[in-house]
Amino acid sequence: MLNTITRPIEKEMAMFNSYFESQFKSDLPLLDSALRYVNEGTGKKMRPILLLLVAKYLGNLNIKMLASASAMEMLHTASLLHDDVIDESDKRRGRPSVNVAYNNSIAVLVGDYILSQSLNNAATTRDYRIVEELSILGKALTRGELMQLDLQRNGSYSEENYISVIKYKTASLFVCCCACAVYSADADTEMLERFKKFGENIGICFQIKDDLFDYYSNDVGKPTGSDMREGKITLPALYVLENSNNPILEPIRAKLTASQFLDENEIGQLIRISIEEGGIRYAENMIERYRSEALALLPDDISDELREALTAYIDYVIKRDK
Repeated sequence: MLNTITRPIEKEMAMFNSYFESQFKSDLPLLDSALRYVNEGTGKKMRPILLLLVAKYLGNLNIKMLASASAMEMLHTASLLHDDVIDESDKRRGRPSVNVAYNNSIAVLVGDYILSQSLNNAATTRDYRIVEELSILGKALTRGELMQLDLQRNGSYSEENYISVIKYKTASLFVCCCACAVYSADADTEMLERFKKFGENIGICFQIKDDLFDYYSNDVGKPTGSDMREGKITLPALYVLENSNNPILEPIRAKLTASQFLDENEIGQLIRISIEEGGIRYAENMIERYRSEALALLPDDISDELREALTAYIDYVIKRDK
């Protein structure tokens, strides 16, 4: 599936990877070591891939596309380094997080450095619209995390709030990818709105799928119940909490409304009821709905190869196992 996704942009991805890697070097040995460690764990670069696919449809590769894709990915990377310190995480993509491999101070400072590199790349585009879009992304990521914490503190659990948080903390990245692609190609406003909505739908699919791993066994994705241990109540559980008459849920609802964390037994009960009473099925149907809405936004004149690649991109997001 990844081959199908990247086939139309093989040349562009090679140029992006070379450009991106050049950003993770320093003449300061400690910083250079930490930057290389971060770069080795940046994953498949799915968000820059989306930017380049949209840009491929809209026009030829240019420095704005490379710089904005790097700026966006680096801003995201910096936010993950800081998140790992805040959450006291010891793993990131299956290996020790930077705060463990080095320490908290170095993780924060390297995150700050990468954020500065992101700003430098934004400036390289010489396009105020791209700089503004990236600043909107930075604020959205922070707003999403703070909104989630505030809702937990207030015991305000609902599907509406859940989707609002997703739009800020996850979908905003995909929206930014698409917006930067449109600006880099100097496309019109209609294309901007179309592809921003396309990116938002993909981002919502991505996060709902990510949240589903919380309900699976330990050998796939995240450990079972890890989100709930942090006070995060995701779509399958929200569905049964709002729709089920199961009496077991009453004390769980009361605890959540009082902003109290669930114990291991309550987490196990909520996961079991979510699976048995349609919560997983509801979330999967929601993913399919946003997938369909995204595909309907693709322009009629897009090439078969790009349509196949973007369809495969969405399906990869939905079908991934971690």
